[in-house]
Amino acid sequence: MSPLVEQLNFFLALGGVGLFLGAAILLFDLYTNRSLASLVSRFGMTIAAFLTIGGAGMTLLYSDVFGFVPCGLCWLQRIFLYPQALITTTAVFIKDKTAALYGIVLSVPGIIIALYQHYLQMGGTEVVGCPSAGGDCAQRILFEFGFMTFPLLSASMFVFLIALYWYMRKV
Repeated sequence: MSPLVEQLNFFLALGGVGLFLGAAILLFDLYTNRSLASLVSRFGMTIAAFLTIGGAGMTLLYSDVFGFVPCGLCWLQRIFLYPQALITTTAVFIKDKTAALYGIVLSVPGIIIALYQHYLQMGGTEVVGCPSAGGDCAQRILFEFGFMTFPLLSASMFVFLIALYWYMRKV
């Protein structure tokens, strides 16, 4: 693996930890004092748009530029991420806050698939076989801090998005 990819892996993993922390902060704030309500109401969909576009861009960078072949479970996670980039970007331009509901609906299966693949990459036994097309679902391309894999990074993004969308729907 090239030094560039190794460095990018480190910073992406750090971002994944930050997304989990951000989701916890959003949910804590939502159910306590709502001090972030005006920020989330004003910029929540824009944050979601940047995050989903960035996530989609990173998946394409790793597969199309760095040459890592995505596995079947990776493709399934992409199926639940890519539409969110379009939905949130459109919602920003037309100022549609109801798009948060669609984001929640798309993120829940994304989390389930991501956590299952993370379980496989951490040495778990297959419950459902990996789709045959593409790379090996148990292969770790990213493994930082002794626990952060690409599927867990994906899960962190979906968790943050759900927390953000949920907050947006409540304020």
